[in-house]
Amino acid sequence: MPFVLIRLIRGLGRSRIWVLPALIILAVFFTSWPLMVWAEPSDNTITSVENYWWWFLVTAATVGYGDFFPTSVGGRLVGVYVIVGGIVTLTTLFTRIATAIENAKGHRMKGHLHVDMADHLVIVGYTPGRTERLIHEMLDDDARPIALCAWEDVPENPMPEQPGLGFVRGDLAEESVLRRAGVHRAARLLIDARDDNEALAITVAVTHVNPKAHTVVTLRDMSRALNFSYIAADIRCVQWHSPRLATEELQDPGIAVVYADLMSHGGRNTYSTRLPEALPQVDFGQVQEALGRNFATTVIAVQHEGSVINPDWDTHLPRDAVLYYVGERRLSSAEISRALAR
Repeated sequence: MPFVLIRLIRGLGRSRIWVLPALIILAVFFTSWPLMVWAEPSDNTITSVENYWWWFLVTAATVGYGDFFPTSVGGRLVGVYVIVGGIVTLTTLFTRIATAIENAKGHRMKGHLHVDMADHLVIVGYTPGRTERLIHEMLDDDARPIALCAWEDVPENPMPEQPGLGFVRGDLAEESVLRRAGVHRAARLLIDARDDNEALAITVAVTHVNPKAHTVVTLRDMSRALNFSYIAADIRCVQWHSPRLATEELQDPGIAVVYADLMSHGGRNTYSTRLPEALPQVDFGQVQEALGRNFATTVIAVQHEGSVINPDWDTHLPRDAVLYYVGERRLSSAEISRALAR
């Protein structure tokens, strides 16, 4: 709350809402003082320099402590004038402050203001429904702030109910728009454009503004990922149709490369095989250790009445269980049996 108040005061201080109320109260002060001196008897200390400003302040604020007060009819009329001037000043001030706050809220909703964030995630691009799901997934897994940077055809913040979500709209290939979203201070960037050509143009602009952030780009055609490596070697490209992979890559940099290696041909690959029926009952830990030690193979899942990803090492495996493993080649039943017999 104090942070919000400080930002509000700073914003109001930069605006001109104080000018008219200040002019009104100063005009009342400098016209009421000579009138009070003229109306009051000379023995009333209310008209002295050290006392009048204090009486004026508490009277204009309608507090009235009563330590100083006019005694003549003319002085009391001046007091009424000061009270009315104070009320007019406060009314004008509060009205202008309320208007300024409402205007600031409107500008924020329409994405015209700068996002005051650092080390945050910026999502560049907006697709109705899809972007909301991405943001909810990111917020469920990570409490760090998020800013959404959308094209001008998005009229206002599509998620006003989401507290703390920054919103900026404009030309996503323009540096000033990206800086309003805090791209230059962001730790992570997700470029989720409307097509791959647009994604390439935005990536060039984003990398120019912040070449150090972990940048993830979603593509329809993954064969175009090579074009993005020309911009920066560490840009990660993921399939547009797998939004969950994009969020995982943002949270755990490099995981998209691991998935790509698992799904690609050459080198290590993913295989499956059924446990030999001649084996006695074994635990998952025994299988993992034996295959890892003898064949540098990692068992990632077991299927028996449903698949289990990464089961506990104490899990008993029936003879008809199917192993899914990552290795350099497919293992035969005889090789598995010999490895478990050692």
